[in-house]
Amino acid sequence: MTARVLGILDAFTPSNPALSLSDISRRTGLPPATAHRLVGELTRWGALERDEQGIYRIGLRLWEVAALAPRGLGLRETAMPFLEDLYEATHQNVQLAVLDGLEVLYLERIAGRDAVHVFTRVGGRFPAHATGVGLAILAHSDPEVQERAIEGPLPRFTEKTISTGAELRRALAEVRRTGLAVSDGQVELIALSVAAPVFGPDDKVEAAVSIVVPSEGYDWRVLAPAVRAAARGISRALGSPRAARQPTSAVHGHRLEARPSGPVTRPASGPSRRGFPLDGSPIA
Repeated sequence: MTARVLGILDAFTPSNPALSLSDISRRTGLPPATAHRLVGELTRWGALERDEQGIYRIGLRLWEVAALAPRGLGLRETAMPFLEDLYEATHQNVQLAVLDGLEVLYLERIAGRDAVHVFTRVGGRFPAHATGVGLAILAHSDPEVQERAIEGPLPRFTEKTISTGAELRRALAEVRRTGLAVSDGQVELIALSVAAPVFGPDDKVEAAVSIVVPSEGYDWRVLAPAVRAAARGISRALGSPRAARQPTSAVHGHRLEARPSGPVTRPASGPSRRGFPLDGSPIA
């Protein structure tokens, strides 16, 4: 019975968010009478909602339940002030994600009107190996999780997508060395992602935060300090001991100073074709 109920909920997807009773019966393989009974129970509980045309959608009661997940709404609320500051740096895409299996699940995305196109959405998933946030989390995950990812399969989305275990192993080692994941054109050739891991109170990786900008006109090395600072700020708010230690910047070769309070500002002249420093200082 539990499997049947979960199968009904699983029938709803981003491409099929609204289903008739016959759609649900067909997609789940349940007899119409069984589907009618279970859908009725789910609707009365609030897991599904039915409109005047008899079309069903996921109900708000599930949102209430999902909000209790510690890696869900609580993490998002802790991260939001840092995500908003990071957004002000570029007015492009800022994302927060967690690892679920070998996929990343996006908890939040802030995007400007003219931000570069991305396929991600809140509540959406994507293979971890092809994303900046996924690489940032995988690099600090348990070795057995890393090995499962390295063993594949590794779906390819562009000619730049990591598609072999050897490539992924090298990429994860580089993320551990620098503290950053740079995903350039792995999902779409037009997009560049710079991500950093977020750690919890036990110093285990909890999530990752990223900026996604156009691959042309931005220098990932210039974005790196702000992404690091946001990830470290979220980690500190979650109680991570390692967040209290100032890391050495692998990009600039010096210790990163704490960012002043208030939003990160962009230079009045806008972004340079080479990128722009997120503290507003001139580009060297």
